[in-house]
Amino acid sequence: MTDWFGKYGYAPVEEEIPGKLDSIVSKASEAGCVEILKRCFSLMDLTTLKNNDTVASVTELVNKVNALESEYPDYPLPASVCVYPNFASTVRAERNNPELHVTTVAGCFPTSQSFIEVKCRECELAVENGADEIDIVLALNSFLAGDEQSAFDEICAIRRTVDAAGNALGRRVILKVILETGLLGTAERIARASYLAMEAGADFIKTSTGKVDVNATPQAAFVMCSCIKAFYEKTGRKVGFKAAGGISTAKDALCYYLIVRELLGEEWLNRNLFRFGVSRLGNSLISAVENTEVHFF
Repeated sequence: MTDWFGKYGYAPVEEEIPGKLDSIVSKASEAGCVEILKRCFSLMDLTTLKNNDTVASVTELVNKVNALESEYPDYPLPASVCVYPNFASTVRAERNNPELHVTTVAGCFPTSQSFIEVKCRECELAVENGADEIDIVLALNSFLAGDEQSAFDEICAIRRTVDAAGNALGRRVILKVILETGLLGTAERIARASYLAMEAGADFIKTSTGKVDVNATPQAAFVMCSCIKAFYEKTGRKVGFKAAGGISTAKDALCYYLIVRELLGEEWLNRNLFRFGVSRLGNSLISAVENTEVHFF
């Protein structure tokens, strides 16, 4: 297996992480201002990944985003709406502003348990049907068996497929790789998966699908952002971070915002390099800003 830690110069020390996180999160009170809450709002991939999603329900979500301009004119646009790949064309057709990206999960989400040909074709179809961004899942069947090369090769194959489909349509498509950190279990595995995904061409590394028992955690975010920093220092390439799964309150968002700010700096605090994958956070952020309970989404 590749000596990722020797190559990039950072290896997590599990017992040191809680203390470092406590130091970071202690700054939450100074970060809870309206400007930062609204910035977090602009970083959201508003997500609906339900078994009973329909064209009508996805359209309704997009129409709520469209209504933000009139209902909450002082708020920024979220980064994207994230849906299953068969709804990419719905989001693209219904959005009022092309700055609202179309994100789809693909590559046999959420398990990544299928043939690479199937995964690549689904990603290709998602792009052809309007996706600006594709979120795939690391092939844990290979990675957890110690076959990192196969997991790496799969991401490379999907990267090539997505690039070719995007180039044919005259646009570059963002590729996010979900590590499913709750199933990786250890800081060492999370770090190895982070380096692997970044080296294979991921534009973002993402914590979780939201479909397993343990999803985003501050500990996983700390390790992933530390790896992103080490990767950038070695290669000069900036890779984004996406926290997803269980992030539902303004307090949750501020925690991840602070981790990114402290480890990666202000230049990462924008939609090009930092995202939240969420279904409930929007209401919490508006409620925190307005200082009253709001149910807009």
